[in-house]
Amino acid sequence: MQITDNKEKQQALDLTEDSRQTEWRASFVAELFKGNFRWDLIHPYPTQSAEEKAIGDKVLEDLEAVLKKHIDPEAVDRNGEVPKVALKALIDGGFFGMKIAKEYGGMGLSVYNYTRAMALVGSYCGSTAVWLSAHQSIGVPQPLKLFGTKEQKEKYLPRLAKGAISAFALTEPEVGSDPARMTTSAILTPDGKHYIINGEKLYITNGPDAELLVVMVLTPPVIVNGKEKKQITAIIVEKTSPGFEVISRSSFMGIRGIANGRLRFTNVKVPVENVIGKPGEGLKIALVTLNAGRLTIPAISAAAGKLSMVIAKDWTSRRVQWGCPVGEHQAVQAKLAKITMDTFSMDSVAMLAASLADTDAVDIRLEAAMAKYYGSERAWIVADELVQIRGGRGFETATSLKNRGEDAYPAERLLRDLRINRIIEGTSEIMQLFIAREAMDVHLKFIMGLMNPKASFSVKLGILGKMASFYSWWYPKQWVRLPKSFGVTYLNGRNRCHLTYIDKTAKKLARRLFHTMARYQIKLEKEQLILAQYVDIGTELFAMASSLSRAEFVLKDNPNDTATQEVVDLICQSAKRRIRSHFRAVNCNDSKLVGNVSTNLLAGRYDWMTSGIVNP
Repeated sequence: MQITDNKEKQQALDLTEDSRQTEWRASFVAELFKGNFRWDLIHPYPTQSAEEKAIGDKVLEDLEAVLKKHIDPEAVDRNGEVPKVALKALIDGGFFGMKIAKEYGGMGLSVYNYTRAMALVGSYCGSTAVWLSAHQSIGVPQPLKLFGTKEQKEKYLPRLAKGAISAFALTEPEVGSDPARMTTSAILTPDGKHYIINGEKLYITNGPDAELLVVMVLTPPVIVNGKEKKQITAIIVEKTSPGFEVISRSSFMGIRGIANGRLRFTNVKVPVENVIGKPGEGLKIALVTLNAGRLTIPAISAAAGKLSMVIAKDWTSRRVQWGCPVGEHQAVQAKLAKITMDTFSMDSVAMLAASLADTDAVDIRLEAAMAKYYGSERAWIVADELVQIRGGRGFETATSLKNRGEDAYPAERLLRDLRINRIIEGTSEIMQLFIAREAMDVHLKFIMGLMNPKASFSVKLGILGKMASFYSWWYPKQWVRLPKSFGVTYLNGRNRCHLTYIDKTAKKLARRLFHTMARYQIKLEKEQLILAQYVDIGTELFAMASSLSRAEFVLKDNPNDTATQEVVDLICQSAKRRIRSHFRAVNCNDSKLVGNVSTNLLAGRYDWMTSGIVNP
C-alpha cells in the first residue's frame, strides 16, 4: 500500500511540475523571496490614463444601472437564484463580454477596468459577481484568448460575447486539488476525428446553465523516457452534445444565487478541433488561466471592505451607548481601525496586481495567488468585525431589518458570501503551497536536479558547480544591506523606515528560507506549517509594499493628508508584529504535536470526548 501511495504521490508531483511555467519574467514577489526588494517594479504605483479611466467609469455607470434595476440582492439570497431577466439584461448590456476583444464583439476591457467592474458587482450582489466571473475569468473565453486557435476564437468568442454562458470543469467528486487522480477520460475514435468523453465533474460554477464548457479530461498517456506520463487535455464541450447531463444542483451557505452542480458525461462525442492547445497541456492551461482569473477575488474582497467601512462608519457614529457614540469606545475604535487599514491594504494589493496583469513584461503568477490569498483572508476578518460591531443587527438579515423599518445593511449576507473566497479557485492552504513552490524555484531547480535518480554523475557534478557559483555570491549578499533612497518624495520619515524594514526583512526571509531548506532538504514538502509561516511573511511584506506605493501616489496630490500616512503606518506596524510572530513560529512550532493529536483523532482515541451529542 505504501508503495502504491508513493507512486501516486510521485505521479501527482511529476504532473504538477511538468505543467508549471518554467520561465520567469519580472516578478516583485519572486524577487522578494530571493532577498531582493525590487521597489522599482511596483513604484510609482500604476494608475490609469484619463482615457482608460473614462472607459471604465462609463462601464461602471451602465453596470450599476442594470444591477439596481433588475437585481434585488436579498431576493437573490432568499430565493437562491439570479432572475433570468437580470441575466438577460447583463447579456444585453454586453457585460458577459467585458474581457472579450472588440473584434469578436466584446468590450475589450483591460484587466484593470474589468477588475473595477467586478468589484462593483461584488459589493452589490456576490452571486451575480460569480456568474460573471466564472464565465469570463476562468470560463471558456480566457483559455481561448490565451491558447485558442484563430478558428476556435472566430467560432466561439462572438457567441460568448453575446451571452453564451460558459463554465470551467476541473473538479471531480473524488478529486479537488490533485489532478493526478482525475478519472474523467477522453478516448480518440478509430478515425481520429473525435474524442469520446466519460466521467463526472463536481462543483462546476455556471455548469448547470452553461452553453459551453471547457472540460479537463484524461487523454491516453504517452511514454517519455520509458515512463508512462499522464495527459490532461482541455476540450470545449457543447451543452447540447448527446450524453451530457446535469445530475444535481448544489446549494451553499453563501452566494446562494449561483448555478453550481454535478455534471455527467456519458459517451459524449466531441470533435478533435475542440481541443484547446495540445493534448497533454490541459493542466498548464488551467494554471495559466487561473493566474489572471484569481484577480477577481481580491477585487471583490477589497470592495467588501469598502462596504464594511460605509456601514461601520454610519452605525458607530449614530449608535449611542453609555453616553456617547459607540465609535468613541476604544474597543470599537480598534475594530474600525482594523476594517479601515485592511481595506486600504486589500485595495492596494488588488489593483496593483490588476495593473501588473495588463503589463506583458511581468510575471503575475505569484502576485495573483498572493492577492487572492491575502484578500480572501483579510476580507473574512473584516466582515466578521463588521458583524460584531453591529451586534444583533449584524447577525440579523437585511430583509428582517427592513421589515421593521431599520437600515437594511447586509452584514450577515456579506459574511456568508465572502466565506467561499477562502476555498474557491484554490483554498488558502493550496495557495500557501503554490506560493511556497514558486517562491523556492530558484533553489529547487538545483535540488530537484540532484535528486533525480536518472541524472548521470557528470550531470550532477555540473549542477553542483552551478550551485557553488550561484551561492558564492547570493548567500553573502543576504547578509549585507546597502542604504537605499527608494526614490520616494511624499512619504514621511517613518514610512521611509518601513521601506527599509521591507528591504532588510526580505533578506532575512531569503536566508532563513534557505537555512530551512538546507535543514529539511527533500522532506521540506512535508513541513507545510513551516512553509505557511514563510508564505505569510512574504504576503505581509507584499501588502506593506503595495500600501506604501499607493500611499505615495495619494500623497503626491495632497502632501498634508495625514490620514493616509496614519493608516499606512498602522498597516505596517501591524504587519511587523505578525511577521515577528511568523519568524518565531518557524523554529517554535507544534508540528509534531499537531501530527500526533490528529493521528490520535483518526485512530479513535478521542471518541470518548464525543459523547452526549446527536451524531449526524
